[in-house]
Amino acid sequence: MLLVVHLIMIVVFVLLGILFHFGKGADLIAGYNTLPSAKKAEYDVKKLCKYMSKLMFALAVCWLVIASSELFKTMTLLWIGLCLFMLIVLFGVIYMNTGNRFKK
Repeated sequence: MLLVVHLIMIVVFVLLGILFHFGKGADLIAGYNTLPSAKKAEYDVKKLCKYMSKLMFALAVCWLVIASSELFKTMTLLWIGLCLFMLIVLFGVIYMNTGNRFKK
């Protein structure tokens, strides 16, 4: 049963990655969706979505490692997957919010 939940999470990350890859779903990005229209116009939405796509695919791989811990019944893979997941999220948030990378 737990493996099914892991697989659902992987599918969710992959679907979000595909959605963002095609430049859609920018309103699903936290922070961007709360900006006023004037501020949203300052951002390169395609570039932002491409980055989020890569982030979602990376998180799907991390979750795949977590799911494999259930298959192989080892806690080591779980901790490796969780640490990777946290590191990627931390790096992703810092990268997105520094350097004005996604401004036009």
